[in-house]
Amino acid sequence: MQLHPNARLTPLARRLLVDRVERKNWSVAGAARSAGVSRQTAYKWLRRFREGGEAALQDRSSRPVRMPRRTPKKAIRRIEQLRRRRKAGWEISLETGIPVSTVSKHLKALGLGRIWRLEEQDDPPQRYEHAAPGDMFHIDAKKLARIDGVGHRIHGDRSRKKRGVGYEVVFVCVDDHTRLAYAEVHPAESAKYAVRFFRNALRWFKRLGISCRRLLTDRAKCYADSQAFRDFCVHQGVRHCFTRPYTPKTNGKAERFIQTLTRRWAYRRPYRSSAIRSASLPAWIKHYNHQRPHRELGKRPPFARLREARQQRA
Repeated sequence: MQLHPNARLTPLARRLLVDRVERKNWSVAGAARSAGVSRQTAYKWLRRFREGGEAALQDRSSRPVRMPRRTPKKAIRRIEQLRRRRKAGWEISLETGIPVSTVSKHLKALGLGRIWRLEEQDDPPQRYEHAAPGDMFHIDAKKLARIDGVGHRIHGDRSRKKRGVGYEVVFVCVDDHTRLAYAEVHPAESAKYAVRFFRNALRWFKRLGISCRRLLTDRAKCYADSQAFRDFCVHQGVRHCFTRPYTPKTNGKAERFIQTLTRRWAYRRPYRSSAIRSASLPAWIKHYNHQRPHRELGKRPPFARLREARQQRA
């Protein structure tokens, strides 16, 4: 149990106070003055010691003995059953009559605060990490609507749509070991732009001393059906691997980076045009690699992992 930050007496100081009174024949008032507490406090700890020994000098829980308004265990079991049926918190609240805030509290305590936790329990993720920078690169792409005025993510009205604006694609490349990321915006997800992006990504990583040995992509046409992309990988000495069909989590590091990219860059603020949004990407990538803490790296940025790998190699 955590000691209260304003407590005058630690368990050690309480034992010293008791020892002075019980074994050294100090007066209670004198022992209290020496410890900097009142006589009432000194008598309290003496009483506890006489009733329960040294174990009674530890802090007790402030939890009440009885909690008449506590959620019954039967209701908590019902909340868990409904959650495992993929019910949302507000649906559980309507069905049980328990406030949403209480439902949410118990779901968090059960480890089911997010529905995707159930999927992890049914099919635990197979986490892996390659031993050295360049052992595996992950490439993926995200389609973004071109900007022609403020969109529904800002004004909130999906009925106000711009017709014929079209899309552009942001390609991303993530190094499996360091989580260093590189990204570029291109007009389309085609073999021509996939090859161009991968060439630029290899150059960028090479300047950091990282050479790609294997590449993991999904089976999009620009990778799987492109002779140009296959030839480029062979020419660069890169072994090209594919994810399992209809299993995007196989390429999870790129998928997770795309989530961060869209939330923290693409949709973070209203851009006046697609060109302005694209021009802001390099600065955000630099922030991600050099400054943004990464949870899987112990709250360190990817470049910290690269420095660590360089030191180990040296």
